[in-house]
Amino acid sequence: MTITGSAATAQRNAWNAAFHELGLPWFWDTGCELPDCGAERACVRDYLVSHQPHLLTVYDADFLVEAILATKERCEAHSAQAGGDLGAAIDWRELRQPQIGI
Repeated sequence: MTITGSAATAQRNAWNAAFHELGLPWFWDTGCELPDCGAERACVRDYLVSHQPHLLTVYDADFLVEAILATKERCEAHSAQAGGDLGAAIDWRELRQPQIGI
């Protein structure tokens, strides 16, 4: 099942908020298909193996997958509680820019 429209944007925002909060330098762009609920764990594990293999030398893969999924779910719940526009587009590339003085 493919999620589209503002529901897809809200889910993408939750994923990207989790990656951002955990300091992982990656985000789901609007052109990338989001994983369906059944494939989330596999997608996160593939991401770790492909883009963050150094983390797997220090942390257990299952621990990292759980941390990312738990953070994503918490971000999703927080956004829903805040009552804002869950489908509002956020420029995650802009948030990834290095800050002067930090």
